Order: sequence, then structure tokens, then C-alpha cells
Amino acid sequence: MATPHVMEQSRAVPVDVDTAFTRTLPMPLPTLFRRWYGPITPVKAVLDQTGEWDSAGLTRTVVQVGGGTMREKLTVVDPPNVFGYTLSDVTGPLSPLVDHIDGEWRFTPVGTGTLVTWRWTVHPKSTAAGLALPVFARIWRGFARQSLEQLSDELLR
Repeated sequence: MATPHVMEQSRAVPVDVDTAFTRTLPMPLPTLFRRWYGPITPVKAVLDQTGEWDSAGLTRTVVQVGGGTMREKLTVVDPPNVFGYTLSDVTGPLSPLVDHIDGEWRFTPVGTGTLVTWRWTVHPKSTAAGLALPVFARIWRGFARQSLEQLSDELLR
């Protein structure tokens, strides 16, 4: 079994932890992930969402520009500290590399605001695919930095 690769990015946002959590969890993915970053495409749509996206066990399909898809399942919802999810059934450009991804958003008080940390644990499809993950991680961190900047803008609206 190939070794998972952990990547994360954080950003301080000038809102309290409760606000950061309660506004991030249900935020429409096409709003948060609407810009390209190198080969990482924006989210085009979310389909087949079950429920209000507020409790573990709910699922939806994430569709990226270009046609790639992922099945997302909420695995942890612990307000206002953390929510986690698994991305599986990956199609499109990531499919040769990724078996599944365990994602997590953490919200920690810092100063007068919140430190938001987004973490991905990527489980590669094979040992060979795992060799490409350090390069992908550098690109993903740029994408995450850009997405956290977008999140900060949205939380301040």
C-alpha cells in the first residue's frame, strides 16, 4: 500500500471561530473554489447533495470544470472546531494519482480572529503515483492559499 501524503495550508481571518465555522461549512463550493490554479480546475457544480450539509454521513458529487468528479462524504462535524470529509470515486486528471482524499477544515481562535487550516491527506492509487504527490502538494498549497484568500473575502462580506 502506498504511503498517504499530508498537505495543509492556514490563514488567519478576522472573524470569530463560530462565524468562520458556520459560514464555511455550507458555503457553495463554486463560490469558494472558483479560480484555476495551474492544473487545478475550479468547481463547476455540486450535484446530488443529501441534506443541508451539516452532519456526518451526508454526500454529494463535486463536478470540476473540465468534467472531473469526486464523491464527497462528510465524516466529522464538530462545531465550531472542525469538519472533515472524504473524497472518493475520483475521475478526471487526478484519477491516475488519487485513490481517495481525507480532508479537514480546522478553526482555532487566534488573536481577535480565527486560524483556518485546510488539510488534505491524499491516498495515492499506487506507490508510483505516490512519487508524484510531493510535486502535486506544492501546486495544491498554492491552490489552498488562493482558496483561503477567497474564503476570507467571503467571510468578511
